[in-house]
Amino acid sequence: MKFAHVYVLASFCIAFVGIGATLSGEDYWQSVWSNTPLPSAFADLLLPYGKTNNLPIKYEELNQYSTLFFPHDLYPGKTIILGNTKSAGNTVRPFTEPKQGVTDSIWLKNKERQSLDDFCKSPTAKGEHKHCVSSLESMIDHVISHFGTTKIKAISSTFDKNQDQYVVEEVKKIGDNAVMCHRLNFEKVVFNCHQVRATTAYVVSLVTPQGDKTKALTVCHHDTRGMNPELLYEALKVKPGTVPVCHFIGNKAAAWVPDNSVDHPCVI
Repeated sequence: MKFAHVYVLASFCIAFVGIGATLSGEDYWQSVWSNTPLPSAFADLLLPYGKTNNLPIKYEELNQYSTLFFPHDLYPGKTIILGNTKSAGNTVRPFTEPKQGVTDSIWLKNKERQSLDDFCKSPTAKGEHKHCVSSLESMIDHVISHFGTTKIKAISSTFDKNQDQYVVEEVKKIGDNAVMCHRLNFEKVVFNCHQVRATTAYVVSLVTPQGDKTKALTVCHHDTRGMNPELLYEALKVKPGTVPVCHFIGNKAAAWVPDNSVDHPCVI
C-alpha cells in the first residue's frame, strides 16, 4: 500500500510538470487554482526570461524584513516601528539601519555578500529544506510536490513601503512549518522556497497612525540555533538557541500552508 501511495503521488506531480511545460506561468496557476488571483508577491516571476527589475527590494522596503521581536510582542495594542529592533515597553523600536543583500541575513553572517549561485548552492541552515526557483511553474510544482496536494494557499504581507509605524490589531495563526517563498535581492528573478522546522506562521493585522489597515506575514522560530548571533544580540540581547524569535516577512514573499476549505482551495 505504501508503494502504491508513493507511485500515485509521483504520477500526480509528473502530470502537473507536464502541464506546466506547455502553459505560461499565469495560465499554469489558473489551471491549478482557477478563479484565484496570483499573489502580487509572485508578480516578478511573470517577467519575460532574461528581463530584470533591478534590485527588487528597495531600500525603503528593507525594514519589512529586518524587524525582530519576541512572540510575546504579538498582542493587540503593541506599537511596531519597522526595522532591526529592540523591544522597549509597549513599543518595538528600530536601533540601526538595515544592511541586507538578501532576505536571509538573519540566518548566516555576511550572507548579503554571496553571489546568487553561491547562495542557491550553499548548504542549508540546520533543519532547513531550501530550493531556488526561477519560474512560477517551478514554484507551483515544488510546493505541490512538498505538500502532496493542491489544497494549499499562499498568504503574503501588504505593507505600505512608505509606512514604518503600525499598531497591532489582531494576530491569527495560519500554520506550523510553512513553506516560505521569497524573492532574493538580486537582479535575476529567483525565489528561495524553504521550510524551516519548528516554526509557526501568523498573519498580524496592523493599523497605521492614519487609520489605514494592512497585514504582515510573520514567522516565529522556536529553534534559533542557526540564526546570526551578532544580529540577534544587537537586536534583542539574546543568543541563538535560547529563546523563540519572530520576524516579519515583506511584500516580496508568501507562506504556503495547507488549505482546509472545500469550496475555495487556494484563497489568498
